[in-house]
Amino acid sequence: MRTIVITGGTDGMGAALARHFLGAGDRVVVIGRSRAKFDALLATVTGDDRSAASRAEFVAADLSLVADSRRVVEHVQANHERIDALVLAASFIRQRRHTTAEGHEASWALFFISKYLFVTGLAALLRAAERPVVVNTAVPGARADAIDFDDLEMGEGFTFARSNAQQRRANELLGILATNDNLNLAYVTWGPARLVRSSFAGEVGKGMKVAAAVLGTLWGQRPDAAVRPIIDIIDAPAPGRAAYRGVKKRTLTVGDHDDEDAARLAAAVGHELS
Repeated sequence: MRTIVITGGTDGMGAALARHFLGAGDRVVVIGRSRAKFDALLATVTGDDRSAASRAEFVAADLSLVADSRRVVEHVQANHERIDALVLAASFIRQRRHTTAEGHEASWALFFISKYLFVTGLAALLRAAERPVVVNTAVPGARADAIDFDDLEMGEGFTFARSNAQQRRANELLGILATNDNLNLAYVTWGPARLVRSSFAGEVGKGMKVAAAVLGTLWGQRPDAAVRPIIDIIDAPAPGRAAYRGVKKRTLTVGDHDDEDAARLAAAVGHELS
C-alpha cells in the first residue's frame, strides 16, 4: 500500500487525486483548511470502498502560515514511515500583496515557503520509498531571472504577474535541491493544459472571478480529467527533474547559474525562517 500526501486535497484537483488514490487502495493524507470538505470527499469514496475511511487521514492547516506548515510536517514525520508520493496542490489566489499574521507575504508563504518546508522536511520519508515522486503544481516555464533575491517577499513593486513568476521559478529550483539530495526521486513541476473547473478560492477582483467562472464553464476541464496525467506520473515515476503541461513534456528553464541560484534560494529562505 502506497502512502500519498496531498496538500490542497479537499478541493479541485487535490480532491480528485485523493478520491482516485483512495479508490485505488492507497493510504492518503489530505491537508486542507476544511474538515467539512474532507468529510464530503470521503463520502463520495466510501460508497464503493468501505475501507477508504481507515486509509484516509485529514490534517487541518492554513499553509500560508509557516507554523502550520511546520506542524503538518512534524505530524507526518511522527505518523508515517515513508511517503511514496507528495503532491503540492494547495492554492489560494491573491491579486494584491497580503501580509500574514506572521509577517510573511501570503502568496510567497503558500506557494513556495510551505512547499520548501514539505520537500525538505519530508525528504527522509521520501528516501524510504522505492520509487518516490514529488508533483509540484507550479506551472513550468518562468524566466530564469524571475527571482528577486534581494526582496523575495516583494515589499517593493509587488504585482500579481511578478509574484506568480517568482514562485514558479523558485519551485523549479527547489527540484534541483530535492533531486541532488535524493538521486532516486522524481520531481515534476506540472501545470494543467487548460483551465480547470474549481471553486477558484482566493481574493481576486470581480473581473477575474467572473472570467474564471465563464471560461471554466465553457472550456474548463473537470478536475478528475485534468489530474489524469498526474496519476500516470505517480504510477510510473522516472527519477530526476521534469516539467509538464497536461500530458505534454516541457523543457525545463535553464539559467546560467541554476545550481548556484538553488543554493542561494535555500540560504535566503533559511534566513527568512530563522
